[in-house]
Amino acid sequence: MAEEMAATRVGKGGWQRALVHRLGKRFLRAVTDFQGRHSLIPATPVLANETFDWLPRLAAGFPQVRAEFDRVWQHPEDIPAFHQISPDQARISQGTNWKTYALYIFGQPVADNCRACPETAALLASLPGLLNAWFSILAPGYHIPAHKGPTRALVRCHMGLRVPRDWQKCWIRVDQEILNWREGELMLFDDTYEHEVLNGTDEYRAVLFIDIDRPMDRVGTLFNQFVLKLMQATHYVKDPLKNLAEWNRAVAARRRGP
Repeated sequence: MAEEMAATRVGKGGWQRALVHRLGKRFLRAVTDFQGRHSLIPATPVLANETFDWLPRLAAGFPQVRAEFDRVWQHPEDIPAFHQISPDQARISQGTNWKTYALYIFGQPVADNCRACPETAALLASLPGLLNAWFSILAPGYHIPAHKGPTRALVRCHMGLRVPRDWQKCWIRVDQEILNWREGELMLFDDTYEHEVLNGTDEYRAVLFIDIDRPMDRVGTLFNQFVLKLMQATHYVKDPLKNLAEWNRAVAARRRGP
């Protein structure tokens, strides 16, 4: 059922949808140099954890976040694949290999999921400039091909939640740097640089995936606010919110039974 829903959505809009998406990405990538010049933090592929003073507070919440993730992961069939919620990700998300349990999408809380993970949701709500947050779960042996994020208006943070024992075979490459997750540890990077992920193990990998506003000077802040408002007005943001609401309604109906 979920696969059919996703296929239907990908078909809707046809070439117009694809054209808008391509043009939007080109525009956003064209301004990354401008954003880098007005950034108050380095525009490097990987950033030091000292970049943000709230990172220790986030790291201290690991036990609660991990416990709530473990409860959610008891029902993997209820967690959609990335492209089932965001069809634009179909190139890098195949089958059920990359599942995402969304908590925030461009600043908007996903009410059902936040209620299921109240301590994680409260911790996320306390972070300044929070845009996106979800549990990102990668199947054994899966490779996310090289790609780039659309805008330097944000900084990405990962918290390792479930890391395979053979952690050195589970990595993310950001530009020329190879990073490995460790449970409870955080990493910061700029996803406008080319990056790819490999889980070369026979275990699942799970992280808390967070996007935060990039600190900018006044000009950069105004510009980023404009860019983000443009994004929020497109299908790139609207479709995931709509699709996720439909997914959660279907899950709730299935749990209630006939």
